[in-house]
Amino acid sequence: MSDSKLGIGRRRLLGAAGTAAFASMLEAGNAAGEPLQAGGVNRNSAPSQLRITDMRAIRIASNYDYPIIRIDTNQGVYGLGEVRDAGNEGMALVLKPHIMGRNPLQIEPILDRVRNFTNQRRFGGGYSALDMALHDIAGKVYNVPAWRLIGSQYRDRVRCYCDTTESTSPEIYAKRMAARKKMGFTFFKMDIMPSMIRHRPGGLNTRGVATAKGLEMYGEFIQAVRDAIGWDQPLAADHFGPLNVNDAIRHARYFEKFELAWAEDLLQVGTLGSGDAPKNWRAYKEIKESTITPINTGESLFGLEEGFRPLIENNAVDLIHPDPLTSGGIRETKRISDFASMFGIPTAVHFAGSPVGCMASVHMISTLKDFLVMENHAVDIPWWGDLVTGPSKPIIQNGYIPVPTSPGLGVELNEEACRAHLRVPGYFEPTPQFDRYILDEFRTGGPYPHLDENGNLVNTR
Repeated sequence: MSDSKLGIGRRRLLGAAGTAAFASMLEAGNAAGEPLQAGGVNRNSAPSQLRITDMRAIRIASNYDYPIIRIDTNQGVYGLGEVRDAGNEGMALVLKPHIMGRNPLQIEPILDRVRNFTNQRRFGGGYSALDMALHDIAGKVYNVPAWRLIGSQYRDRVRCYCDTTESTSPEIYAKRMAARKKMGFTFFKMDIMPSMIRHRPGGLNTRGVATAKGLEMYGEFIQAVRDAIGWDQPLAADHFGPLNVNDAIRHARYFEKFELAWAEDLLQVGTLGSGDAPKNWRAYKEIKESTITPINTGESLFGLEEGFRPLIENNAVDLIHPDPLTSGGIRETKRISDFASMFGIPTAVHFAGSPVGCMASVHMISTLKDFLVMENHAVDIPWWGDLVTGPSKPIIQNGYIPVPTSPGLGVELNEEACRAHLRVPGYFEPTPQFDRYILDEFRTGGPYPHLDENGNLVNTR
């Protein structure tokens, strides 16, 4: 054997030995609870030994109540998450026994265990809250912001639009929208609701849907808002009443002259019951192909396979509109958006929760390739930003939210502010009532009566 080959062999052996020694040092560091690398891992956490020990919750009373959960670990590192607005913390707490004792850094395996226990609308909130809390923990442990756990940034701030209280007066509505522009917003959305014209003769038919005359009344509101904010500004619209497919097509065609950024959730009669019907992709495709007004839906859908895939693959909408607190949190919503991007369909984000869910959404959005804008429903709540510490204030700055750079979600709860607005008494009280399995798949539970191989009745496993 030549010296050169011998040298290479020795170097390889030394490299392997060095790697093994380094690995032993890391294991020793883990056992002692020391950081794995300077400035990398939380000094209070040994990742391989991290375990989930509890899940608790509070609910904040707001425009839509905010159910917030906290997942605790054996090393003092905890994570915050949020169930969909106007939902119930129990949607997450029933998943507690499925995650207890597990390493929270195993994010996807944990979520796989509970995926069958979720559904559309508010029932996606439990899974989504777990996802956010697990990313919060992992970010704190590895000392990186949550967005780094799922990809790279396309932006370091997130553009926002906000709700604006409607009026039965076009002039008043226009002034309210103009005030949003003065606040620094650069994207706008208005509600076009049957209640705005209910007092005017001939505006609505017996089903509560705008007639041809009623559509012209709607047009008065849109025209006034357009004149107030400018025709160069993106303006979307939502909340049109109990429309069927033909109603939706008629509305969308009328809106074409106003060059809306999108018409949202036009179809209200369908598969998810009263309120929305986003799984009816064939109907949405028919609407989309009948108008040049962009069509947008999706805030009540969970999951790529379960909810969004047919809409995307069949090119049934112009944009998707997931709410991360229903659609699956950080990881699944990015997955949905990345899939839509391959079909040339951009993502707008629906959001109406607390700063916890807001910042989780902002982290996720920063990694999206084809993102348009994110909603916020709390601009008029003066104490909304006070619920948390961490992000710069105000949270929304000239229509944008800066993406946090601190570990995890980059927010901590302001206990005093949260306690001042509790809907349910108690601040992260113990939840022993959720220790036992409430939702489950196949679990025999112990010995059971059956016939053995000899035909004898026995009570064994």
